[in-house]
Amino acid sequence: MKYAGKGLLCSIVLSGVFAGGAYSASTSDTSKPKNIIFVVGDGMGPAFTTAYRMFADDPTTDNVENTVFDRILVGMASTHPDYATGYVTDSAASATALATGIKTYNGAIGVDVNKQQVLTVLERAKQNGMKTGVAVTSQINHATPAGFSVKNVDREEYDQIADSYFDHKINGKFVLDVMLGGGWKYFKRKDRDLTREFQTAGYQYVDSLKQLSTVAPNKPLLGLFADVAMPWALDSPAKMRLPILAKAAVKQLEGDEGFFLLVEASLVDWAGHANDIGAAMTEMHDLALTMEWLEGYVEQNPDTLVVLTADHSTGGLTIGKDAKYAWSPEYLRGLSVSPWTMAEQLVNSDDRATLASALLGFELSKAESSKLSKAKGEKDLYTALRHILNERSRTGWTTRGHTGVDVQVFAMGKGAAKFSGYSDNTDLAKKVFSLLD
Repeated sequence: MKYAGKGLLCSIVLSGVFAGGAYSASTSDTSKPKNIIFVVGDGMGPAFTTAYRMFADDPTTDNVENTVFDRILVGMASTHPDYATGYVTDSAASATALATGIKTYNGAIGVDVNKQQVLTVLERAKQNGMKTGVAVTSQINHATPAGFSVKNVDREEYDQIADSYFDHKINGKFVLDVMLGGGWKYFKRKDRDLTREFQTAGYQYVDSLKQLSTVAPNKPLLGLFADVAMPWALDSPAKMRLPILAKAAVKQLEGDEGFFLLVEASLVDWAGHANDIGAAMTEMHDLALTMEWLEGYVEQNPDTLVVLTADHSTGGLTIGKDAKYAWSPEYLRGLSVSPWTMAEQLVNSDDRATLASALLGFELSKAESSKLSKAKGEKDLYTALRHILNERSRTGWTTRGHTGVDVQVFAMGKGAAKFSGYSDNTDLAKKVFSLLD
């Protein structure tokens, strides 16, 4: 089964992609792009892209096929926050570094170590007259989109951050023209309904993905599709949703003035925190489909720059565990729903083993069946299912938190050569600033 080789977005080939190697950006390609799309694979350390290559591999061939991540790889980046904080970053400090070029403390949203506001690349784009947007699978006021868009001394102030999306202005204008992701809980509250305020201010508002095909073009857009984060890719139609968000955002932002768009595969990180390899690989597939579409978009719009990186790595993912030299992604390819949704369906089942086998796509052993039968409640079932998938695939995890490893940098399009080689995460923002200034 060649997972990434099928589907509506998988037939795109980019000129400038060379077999067996990374995307080759011309060293003379230093002119300024009209459009900049900055993509973050939240929590996507190097082990995630390696695992995805094996997960997406066609086992009927003699080779392990390259993925879109292999084609556009250009460098690596360090991720540590301000030295007073330590060597391991959270998403807020890393987002602020990627957006502003300044190191800060964990938990900071668009402010430095002295809690002073700092300018982001997205805000600079807005100052330059470009359209701006965010398209993410978490709530849109989560650490990464907030770190590019607003200011707060504490990433946990979700209501205040949501308010800032309306209240914070650049040159008297809203910072974002397009906002797509989750977040009803924070934008539709008893004390304030930001969806109504945005509509009064001229924004279109939609709350289902199907409505994205009906919105008026070239008009500001707020789209919220979940109470907090969007459902797992495994629980979504066609097992994906980030490509839909990215395509809709680009369509709304396109114009003579150019645009800056932040795209985030947010739930790669959430799967890492949960040590859930089943959800993690489908979240990676969701991102891979998005990047394949962006390959085609750059081919058709060569004045566009796309940069992809991770804010940090999550979970300490290892491909293989214990003494046996093996990793078995075939146990991850047949999942019909996410492990969490499986747990919800199993909790009241009279025959958990039979139902679990059908949902997992493989027959459970007696020991695995016994583990599920003894589990009490959804959380225990989720733990048992994750354990089964990790053991079957021989996937290891070292933590439920973040690690301090360097992350990969990927780039394609106009200006991509600037991102080659080693960088600190702050350097990536500085390079984007240089293309905007």
